[in-house]
Amino acid sequence: MKVLIVGGGGREHAIALKIKETPEVPALYAAPGTGGLAQIAPCLPFKATDVDGIVRWAAENKVDFVIVAPDDPLCLGMVDALAEQGIPAFGPRKNAAIIEGSKVFSKNLMKKYGIPTAAYETFDDYDAAVKYLQTADMPIVVKAHVLALGKGVLICRDSAVEAVASMMKEAKFGASGARVVIEEFLTGPEVSVLAFTDGKTVKPMVSSMDHKRALDHDEGLNTGGMGTIAPNPCYTPELAQRCMDEIFLPTIAAMNAEGRTFTGCLYFGLMMTPKGPKVIEYNCRFGDPETQVVLPLLKSDLLTIMRATVDGTLTDTPVEFASGAACCVVLASGGYPVSYKSGYPISGLDEAGKTATVFHAGTKLVDGQIVTAGGRVLGVTATANTLEAAIDKAYQAADKITFTDMHMRRDIGQRALASRKESHS
Repeated sequence: MKVLIVGGGGREHAIALKIKETPEVPALYAAPGTGGLAQIAPCLPFKATDVDGIVRWAAENKVDFVIVAPDDPLCLGMVDALAEQGIPAFGPRKNAAIIEGSKVFSKNLMKKYGIPTAAYETFDDYDAAVKYLQTADMPIVVKAHVLALGKGVLICRDSAVEAVASMMKEAKFGASGARVVIEEFLTGPEVSVLAFTDGKTVKPMVSSMDHKRALDHDEGLNTGGMGTIAPNPCYTPELAQRCMDEIFLPTIAAMNAEGRTFTGCLYFGLMMTPKGPKVIEYNCRFGDPETQVVLPLLKSDLLTIMRATVDGTLTDTPVEFASGAACCVVLASGGYPVSYKSGYPISGLDEAGKTATVFHAGTKLVDGQIVTAGGRVLGVTATANTLEAAIDKAYQAADKITFTDMHMRRDIGQRALASRKESHS
């Protein structure tokens, strides 16, 4: 069986390593892949957004199954194009991927079907947005309308005018910021839940907690994610049931009612507010770096589950997770998420790999040497019976790795430990 993974980051490396555990051990390919992926699968010279090129290659090489991991190719309709060639693919079709591709669509969907979320307004006129902000309560959140690589969200404490200007006038996020969503600032613990779905059945994965800010104590700029832990101690069985009843199943039903049946992995970014769980955002795919802590805890066969989401047989397919915990520490290039340099050799990977799994996010293989090739370079993940032990193992392994200007947060998981102590006191 030939399986192609589309994408080139830590998420894709995590998916690939899990697929390699499949008993039938499929022939695995990646497009474009990373330095780490290149060590376990042939990497193809296609950008993830090259829909025509990837679909043509998959058809010519008789690929049996494609996993489309990033948001961009999903929103461009790669799953649709593969289906036209008779190639099954994990991920939503274009008309369903819009749940992430357009913030306006997702907010309107939630309003129409009564799915709990923050109050909001949308604007495509700068002056109208500024006028609205003159009477709005602070803090407030400003979001770019469409995909901005996970960074088009600005939390404004005192004034949001500069944030709106950076998006709508200065085009800080390109065309993504031509239209903005301005929404209520929610308070409470954040929880990320990834869920498998075939458009009927929803099977959530273990919950996780992301750390978006670049620096310790949640300071610095927003990033694509500097680390994660799973499970999230804030997410009790009672809250999980409420989310299933009030958010997960209603979202799938709403998409079906709109003629946009969603299959694949639906990511729920949630806030546990004093008034109950609310949706912060949807993603139409596995999160990054949430995947790097969720999949190592998955006991069931990932490829079997993915195929079930395509075949509509998820209700009969086991989705089981191990007890215990996982922690992922991201090693980033100095200066990320703004400016940084690449091409630095990385040392200590083999030593770190003895006690943890090192997922390659921004690396490439040059003359047999793994070098840096992105902002988020590596994700070092450890599992253990307790969260404390998983955190300790992850940092011990991370400290064995070095490259020029390497940066990591030193407090991944500490917020979760603190919240757990508070709940027990």
